[in-house]
Amino acid sequence: MGRWRLLVAWMLVAACAACRADDGVDPGAIRIGMANALSGPAAGLGLQLRAGAHAYLDKINAAGGVNGRRITLVSMDDSYDPRQTVAATRTLLDVHKVFALFGYVGTPTSAAAVPLAAQRGVPYLFPFSGAEFLRHPVQPVVFNLRASYYDEAEALVAQATAGHADARIAIFLQDDEFGEAGKAGVLRALQKRNLKLAQEVRFQRNTIDVSAGLDKLLRQPPDTVIFIGTYRPLAMLLRRARSAGLKSRFMAVSFTGTSELIKHAGVDGEGVILSQVMPSPADASDPLVRQYQADVVPAARNYGSLEGYADAMLLVEALRRCGNEPTRARLLKALEQLKMTLGENPVAFSAHDHQGWSRVYLTQVQDGAAVPLRAH
Repeated sequence: MGRWRLLVAWMLVAACAACRADDGVDPGAIRIGMANALSGPAAGLGLQLRAGAHAYLDKINAAGGVNGRRITLVSMDDSYDPRQTVAATRTLLDVHKVFALFGYVGTPTSAAAVPLAAQRGVPYLFPFSGAEFLRHPVQPVVFNLRASYYDEAEALVAQATAGHADARIAIFLQDDEFGEAGKAGVLRALQKRNLKLAQEVRFQRNTIDVSAGLDKLLRQPPDTVIFIGTYRPLAMLLRRARSAGLKSRFMAVSFTGTSELIKHAGVDGEGVILSQVMPSPADASDPLVRQYQADVVPAARNYGSLEGYADAMLLVEALRRCGNEPTRARLLKALEQLKMTLGENPVAFSAHDHQGWSRVYLTQVQDGAAVPLRAH
């Protein structure tokens, strides 16, 4: 009899171990970890993304949360520095014991964080990056909403060559994984048109030192400069380029940060074309934007917060589909089966495709605002 009791006890222990929740799941809450730029020269990007995510999550929590659990967003600052990203990610996983990682900002920072997430089987959801390594090959724990830099570069190069098939296109890039990811997209788009890059100029991440690069542009002015970097160095480049009389047209990818660029560049930002991966946050004709506008005050409306808001919508829907006992495995499975619409835009994932959508919008800075050009 004693042996049977011992066996039953061991069976109960094993059963409890099997059903024990993953880290970050408590009876009344689910902890989600976010590490991104909240200070430093790229702070606007992380602050905007976090603000948009909070706007949606706060609404969901006020209505009772997801399946009876509030979603707690544990946020840490990495200053857009991969070394700090690693430290923050380890703290999120080991100290805060979060359920998933969400809303990281940047390519070099994602390159530092994804190996930690993959090693532990922790979902790495909707990073603010269009880098190809986050998309191909498909990584089980990584899911993306936004279009890739390949998609954005294609739209920009198509615009740069419209009516000018032999346009001389230069690239001014951040000297790291982000710059290389953007460059790969531009080269791909140029090759498609039998064109070659006219010039390549680099600058260091987290600086605004663009003088040497500008000198190179001035010696051989291109028709168009595609900028792969953040808003502060581009604002400095525009200011100095205009002052030096450079007539080249400037373009940039969405990661630059549209509203922050407009604020920092002022009149020197006029005419810059930026690709976007979200509809205009001012376009109330889009159902996603109407919902966003109802939850976000006008002063906080921008492309970054709209993306954070949309990311949070996807996160909440996937958590809902996990049921009352969410696990990381169930969340990943729910995402791979997820098909829904964000406003009028369909979003779909599969086991072979972790890219939610690929839509790109073009905008141009006019009178201190980003005016939509056309959708791709």
